[in-house]
Amino acid sequence: MFAAERRQLILEMVRANGAVSLRELARVVQTSEVTVRRDVRALEAEGLLDRRHGGAVLPGGFTRESGFPQKSHLATAEKTAIADLAAGLVEEGEAIVVGAGTTTQELARRLARVPGLTVVTNSLLVAQALAHANRVEVVMTGGTLRGSNYALVGSGAEQSLQGLRVSRAFLSGSGLTAERGLSTSNMLSASVDRALVQAAAEVVVLADHSKLGTDTMFQTVPTDVITRLVTDEPPAHDDRAVTELQALADQGVQIAIAGASATGTGPAGGDPVPTRQTRRDVPLPGQRRTQLPGGPQLRSASALDQAPPERAVRVADLRRR
Repeated sequence: MFAAERRQLILEMVRANGAVSLRELARVVQTSEVTVRRDVRALEAEGLLDRRHGGAVLPGGFTRESGFPQKSHLATAEKTAIADLAAGLVEEGEAIVVGAGTTTQELARRLARVPGLTVVTNSLLVAQALAHANRVEVVMTGGTLRGSNYALVGSGAEQSLQGLRVSRAFLSGSGLTAERGLSTSNMLSASVDRALVQAAAEVVVLADHSKLGTDTMFQTVPTDVITRLVTDEPPAHDDRAVTELQALADQGVQIAIAGASATGTGPAGGDPVPTRQTRRDVPLPGQRRTQLPGGPQLRSASALDQAPPERAVRVADLRRR
């Protein structure tokens, strides 16, 4: 198949489905994901589609958002690795909030094995993933159901979070930049995410590398409020993602990279960079946000919080490759 034929077929698939993963595109046009990525980049340069989340979507800039059926098939391997790593941050007996999203849904499936956990969420999918966990208590917000991502939004959801205090918030979004932080394409979702952040002592953002450097309409979490970012390892050619990781690290965000190889070392021969297999040993700093006056004592992440920060090590290693 000639390049022009491949690109026309790719464009037709995206127009028909709204969003298609690179893996699915490669399967249909019977070529490699590297070739498909090059085709998608060329089509994006012509303004015919946008690259998003390990796939391609209809163009629309700040105003469009893919629905759950499309998102659930994008960057699935990356989301799985991120969820595996993020689950290692949660300890027995903690109280946390988990926002809506396909990556947080993957996290919830792993949290079902953490005994004594209390999870507050506005996501029906997160609640469903934890529904049969014997020793996990699920608390749902009120609100109005937003069918595109199965999340509860609106004033009812926000009011139900007032007065709540938990140790961590795990959130995802549509884009993440060092300049604006985490953002999303929907105003109601952004408002509830901000309420979730206010309830937590720490904020952990789960975002695959394709969201790095992407900016969408509504800011949810400013960069200076993000404690940790859990992401996957960007491809060697993705300079935008690597640059954004460095900028986030420079602003004090702790970077944890899922699935990274353990070949790098810290400064002066320090600890190895984080790996997916040793996720409990990922070096993370102490809490960046202070406890609110009058709030209960919050559980720390023990060894995770006591380890020395190594936030720029992995980013520097990525640049050297």
